[in-house]
Amino acid sequence: MSPPDIIVAADSGDVLGESPSWLARKQCLYWIDLRAPALHRLDPATGAVKTWPMPDLVGAVVGRECGGVVVAVRHGLYGFDPQTQELTLLATVEPGPPENRLNDAKCDPAGRILCGSMWDFGLQTTGGLHRVDAAGAVTRLRASVTVANAIAFAPGGRTLYFTDTRLGVIEQADYDPATGEIGPWRLFAAADAAPGRPDGATVDADGYLWNARYQGGCLARFAPDGRLDRLIELPVSQPTSCTFGGSDLRTLYVTTARQKLSAEALAGEPLAGALLALDVGVAGLVEPLFAG
Repeated sequence: MSPPDIIVAADSGDVLGESPSWLARKQCLYWIDLRAPALHRLDPATGAVKTWPMPDLVGAVVGRECGGVVVAVRHGLYGFDPQTQELTLLATVEPGPPENRLNDAKCDPAGRILCGSMWDFGLQTTGGLHRVDAAGAVTRLRASVTVANAIAFAPGGRTLYFTDTRLGVIEQADYDPATGEIGPWRLFAAADAAPGRPDGATVDADGYLWNARYQGGCLARFAPDGRLDRLIELPVSQPTSCTFGGSDLRTLYVTTARQKLSAEALAGEPLAGALLALDVGVAGLVEPLFAG
């Protein structure tokens, strides 16, 4: 299979672009620059990008059933109305050390949010994985996490994927979409299964996991049995996450970062920090929305 063409969907210059989230009903893509901090929205039909500053570090964005989006700002989940630009606290997820912040989030099939937390820059193992229901009730599913990432669900929602990027392995657990309960964690992909470290992830319609490989300069596609199926090289060393979008869900959007890159490295990576898009020959799935 020949390498796909890679285009620049938005030359956003993000310090740490993250958490691409396609809203099918609005036909637009949201993502964040965690360090700016800012929330972006792309209209692929026109190429227009709208940016809203956030009041603190923003770790993720997901769609919301009642309208707008939910953003993970420092310790809490907030509803954000793009029209009024108002933020409304929905849940305080991470009441731990002030150095902790939220990182990565996805909705399960029932509309709960699963959200990671971490000490900023992963300097301590004080993070975790949390489940937030529509009423804002928070349940910690996992503790002692350094850098929470790769939250994703297999088709049907009965398998949950997760990584602590510092450890490098991708794990999976059985998940009950009706109750939100999870089973024991087990290995899905070893730390050396692909170059770099595992970052954000998404699942395609065939049930394969797509994983951005931070400092590895590529995307890895893993089969449901954990076998490495495909590697796609990227023109940046720090891809951070990916999701499928477009009217047919066949465009894979990839967020990237330029943080900690030297001036010399940036000169060699002019697309670092841009939002990239490519057709990888498969379709994605519609991401569930937060029910709260």
